[in-house]
Parts: sequence; C-alpha cells; structure tokens
Amino acid sequence: MVIVGLGPGDPGLVPGVVWQVLEQAGAVLVRTEQHPVMSELRRRGVSYEACDRFYHEGRDFAQVYEGIAGRVLAVLAAAEGGTVVYAVPGHPLVAEATVIMVLARCRRDGYPVQVIPAMSGVEAAYAALELDPTHGLLLRDALELTPAMVDPGTGLFLTQVYDRMVASEVKLTLMERYPDEHPVRVIRAAGVPGEERLVEVPLYQLDRLEWVDHLTSLYVPPLAGSSTGGAAYPLDPLVDVMAVLRGEQGCPWDQEQTHHTLKRYMLEEAYEVLDAIEKDDMHNLAEELGDLLLQIVFHAQIATENGHFDINRVVEAITAKMVRRHPHVFGEGTADTPDQVEHQWEKIKAGEKGVSPTAMKEVSRSFPALVRALKIQEAAARLGFDWPDITGVWDKVAEELRELRSAAGQDGRAVREELGDVLFAVVNLSRWLGVEPEQALMETVDKFTRRFALMEQQARATGRDLTAMSLTEMDILWEEAKKMT
Repeated sequence: MVIVGLGPGDPGLVPGVVWQVLEQAGAVLVRTEQHPVMSELRRRGVSYEACDRFYHEGRDFAQVYEGIAGRVLAVLAAAEGGTVVYAVPGHPLVAEATVIMVLARCRRDGYPVQVIPAMSGVEAAYAALELDPTHGLLLRDALELTPAMVDPGTGLFLTQVYDRMVASEVKLTLMERYPDEHPVRVIRAAGVPGEERLVEVPLYQLDRLEWVDHLTSLYVPPLAGSSTGGAAYPLDPLVDVMAVLRGEQGCPWDQEQTHHTLKRYMLEEAYEVLDAIEKDDMHNLAEELGDLLLQIVFHAQIATENGHFDINRVVEAITAKMVRRHPHVFGEGTADTPDQVEHQWEKIKAGEKGVSPTAMKEVSRSFPALVRALKIQEAAARLGFDWPDITGVWDKVAEELRELRSAAGQDGRAVREELGDVLFAVVNLSRWLGVEPEQALMETVDKFTRRFALMEQQARATGRDLTAMSLTEMDILWEEAKKMT
C-alpha cells in the first residue's frame, strides 16, 4: 500500500516521485476526481478508480469515509502482492480522515504501507495569505468544528469548507466566539494558477459567497484585544481528559453527573483549598487547587455538551471582567488604596448589572450563613448604615444576649430568632475587629477537636473511658489539654 498526496491543485507542485509511483502502480484509487490535478493524471495515461460514488451513497461523512476505506482495503486484498496506490488531494496526512483509517487497517491486517507527502492546500494558502504560521495558528477541519476548538486570541485556519451549507454551519459556530463583523479571509483553489481566489468579508457574510466549493478554505485572524492566545499552560489537556470521561467510552460516574449533583464537591474542594492555606502547605495547596480547577472544567464540559458555553467562554468572561473592573491598572482610572479599589469595584459592578450604586447588592443565599451575614453588613456599611464606632457594636451584642436569655423559656421559634440576632451581632463585631468570622469559628472548632482528642488519649492512658467519667473529672482533663495546646 502506497498513499500519496496530489498537492493543492497545480500539477507542477506534485512531487516527481508521486508521478513515478502513480505511473508504475498495479492499481490506483483516488478519493475524488474533483481535483485540478486529475486532468494531468489522465493525460499521463494513468488508469484509476475514483471513490466519488461513496459521497452520494453515504448518509453522512462518517459513512462516506468508512465506505472509501473499505473499498481501498478490498482492492488491496485482491491485488495479490501488487502495489496499490491510494491518492488524495493535498498532503495525505492533512485533513484526510480516510488516510488515517486506511493506515490503521493496513497495520491491523499486516500490509506494508508507505506514505509519500506532497504540498497541502494549507501551505499554498500560507503563500496566498502571506501568513507565517509560527506566529501562532490553529488548524481545524471545518466539518468537525465546535466552539471549544476555537481560541479567538489565535489565528484559525479551516480546511474543507466544502459548500455553502458547511460555510453556514461554520459561520454560526464562529459567531459564538467572534463578533458578527469580524473580518475573515476566504480562499479558493490556493496554489492553482488561474483559479486561485482570495476575498475578505465580514463573518456574517461567509455563507453568501456563491463560489464556495470543495477547494475552499477559511482563515480567521486573531480577535483584536483577546488575551487568550499563546497561553504557556493551556487548559486543553484537562479539558480533553474531562471530555473523554464524559464520552461514550468514558467513566460511568462522570457520565451521570449534573451541575446539581456536583454542587457538594465544589464546596468540599473549596474548603480543602482553605485547609491547605491554613496549614501553609504549598505542596498540598497546589494539589487542592487542581482539584478545584477540575470542578470548574467539569461544569464547563457539561455546559458544552448542552450547548450553553465552554471553558473558553469562562476564561474570556473572567479575563474581560478583571480588565474592566481594574481601570486604575488597565485604563485611565485612579485608586490608590485597597478601600478605593473596593469602592470602585462595587460601583462598576453595579453599573454592569444595571442597578443603582447605592442599592443594597444581592448576596447569594448559597453562602454559608456567617459569610452571607458579613457580606450583607459590609454592603450596608458602604451605604452609611453603620455604627459611628465600635462602642455601639459591643452594646448591641450585650443587648442581644440579654434578649436571648429572656427568650430562653419561650417557644423554639422565639429562641431561634433571638439566637440568630446574637450571631448576626457577633458577626458585625468581627467585622469591626477585622476578623473573618468563618475563619475564626473554623479555627475554634479545630482547637476544640484537638483538645477533645487529647482528653480521649489521656483517659485511655489511665484505662478509663470518657463516658464513664464525671463532668468534674472530664473538666480536669480538659484543662490539661488546654495547657498542651
């Protein structure tokens, strides 16, 4: 089996060794006759079998390619040791799905195989576009394009824009990532003398070009101002892994997850990150940040499958937001202190959401109660609804404690309400003292846990069990544990 490329369309660009192989072959199959080089092939007297009929018989491209590859292998099996040549437009390994299938089956069945390269339409297009791909370029097949394959910060070259229907599908896909007016360059018959055509049109007009055919490719220049291109450490490998796990041959557990079933894991991983920070464990922090990132990619993959958004949209949105909300860094704004930055941030945020900067901002109910209470109080304080000094805060805590004591003998609802008031007042006090209430409570819980564990150890050391000890005896152990911590 010899697989050869027929170049972009100019017979003069077909390597001499390819012509030699074609003229000496026992049997020649070509994927399609719809290529400018075919007239030269016939002029040289090369007999061949074209596979164009499969394009009319197949329901979709997958079936078309399957039929072509099957036919090539059938001819090879019947050749009884002779050389069979399979010829395709351009370079055999550039956007040629049938070549990949033929190679795999030849290796499976033990047939020797040789691939002879030729210039592809991509290289010819580089010349026409005066484009240097080493500056960054994504090369994609238009027939397989999805929004996740696109990075607006990097130039994009699409092969196999077969017809206006494909052009329409490509346009709709690209318009999810680019402005409708973004200029794109359409090139037909690149490298073919007398037939090459190159035009620039707005993206929304892509499918209005009547001359788009099987020789057409598309170049999409980088989007000005996009900062997603050229990432030193792209998310692609992790995104690809998650796509496999969610795919048909993936993991049953990953496949059945939804945004709602994953909520608990997002919270758990966030707390694991906080724990690593508290322990000042940088090795563990790196690992836990990875686990948290996985949850973000997981949600993005589910959204991609449902046609809502992809991970690129997530990155683009937060990047644009950070630039937009830091005008003192990326624009002409000024903010010299952390307080000024925070005030500016909230003002910009309010403007983006279309609400008055003086309105109480909405705080998500999904926050832990202590965190939500703190955020609500901070919002109120920014509007001037706050104590003039901490004295009033101390008095308020004492007042709420008295009311809780008075309500202790009443029904459960009254006690719950008064206890909530106490906690709310204590959170306000923590704000005035500059202490994060969630962190403070977490540290106290950890401290209690350590001391109680020491109590259990001391009891076991004397052959006793805490459940068999009096409160006075346990209190003695508690005081000893306090000294040890």
